[in-house]
Amino acid sequence: MDGRDWSLFLQPYEQAVEELKVKFKTMRTELKVREAYAPIEFVTGRVKKISSILEKAKRLSVPPEKINTGIEDIAGIRIMCQFVDDIHRVAELIRARKDLTLVYEKDYITNFKESGYRSFHMIVEYPVQTALGLTKVLAEIQIRTLAMNFWATIEHSLNYKFKESLPEDVKLRLKKASEAAFLLDTEMSSIRQEILEAQTDFEKKSNVVSSVLSDIQDLYFFHRVREAAQFQLRFNELWEQEDAYGIRLLADDIKTALKRAKKGQG
Repeated sequence: MDGRDWSLFLQPYEQAVEELKVKFKTMRTELKVREAYAPIEFVTGRVKKISSILEKAKRLSVPPEKINTGIEDIAGIRIMCQFVDDIHRVAELIRARKDLTLVYEKDYITNFKESGYRSFHMIVEYPVQTALGLTKVLAEIQIRTLAMNFWATIEHSLNYKFKESLPEDVKLRLKKASEAAFLLDTEMSSIRQEILEAQTDFEKKSNVVSSVLSDIQDLYFFHRVREAAQFQLRFNELWEQEDAYGIRLLADDIKTALKRAKKGQG
């Protein structure tokens, strides 16, 4: 092991992970607003542990002075998607970004590994502004479905347990599990439109309910206690009856009452 200060060495990678997480989460929010659907389900990130960096450097014969270029996944971002098609959409969005540079891609979905591993990898160069100036670090962005991620997490745990030497029967069962996971992704893609419509309807209903309850609380704030209590009773009845249309009409009535209350305070 070399005598480098690992805290200082890893700091730009930690900063890169945090900044990229924020940027991709912001991209998800913006797409949700612009297109009413975001291909990103959620985003996670991590900086590789020192022991893992050293083990990989040894395995790949990377000398200590070239770790920053020879190990490409010290900074890692993982983007989870609902559907396989979403993966390609996210990859397109990343390619178009001006705040990072794409180095190369590895498509383990079309060309999945012998083990059954599926994921889409993008190695990018990301500029980090440190106290000493600008430095560019490599980061690996993995884009995969929830099913792919579940399988990969299990495989990683098993590889750790068996120290990368999985028994043949475990390898075979893992491969079958990978095929089952991909079949699940394929089936979900075939009913994608129905799933999205159901999710949109659910979200609309949730938003209306949140708005109704918030506006009722505002009426209490304006001392319209009797009116607020009556609206609450109406909401309770409609909720029990699962009357979504009635709740939307109630929401309009409450908005009107709230405007009157605000006008009366003016």
